[in-house]
Amino acid sequence: MTGTRLDIDPQQAGRDLAALVLTVVELLRQLMERQALRRLDLGDLGDLDDGQEEAIGTTLMLLDRRMDELCAQHGLRREDLNLDLGPLGTLLPDGD
Repeated sequence: MTGTRLDIDPQQAGRDLAALVLTVVELLRQLMERQALRRLDLGDLGDLDDGQEEAIGTTLMLLDRRMDELCAQHGLRREDLNLDLGPLGTLLPDGD
């Protein structure tokens, strides 16, 4: 097509890229959290002692807090990270 021009706003492109990266990080964070909780419920944390279990919980809480900070830094909300996958629903569960 001749004469067609694509105008890209660099600031919006940067925000969109940050949203995509944070979406992937949030998905991984939620998966790690669910896996840890599932294994804790099943008593399947291997040979971890109580201190190590507590460290995992603390780390997951700190990651959650850091996600809030990163979203705020980039002008995003957690809801902005959830992708609509059409008939499959959303990428991230509601409420997380």
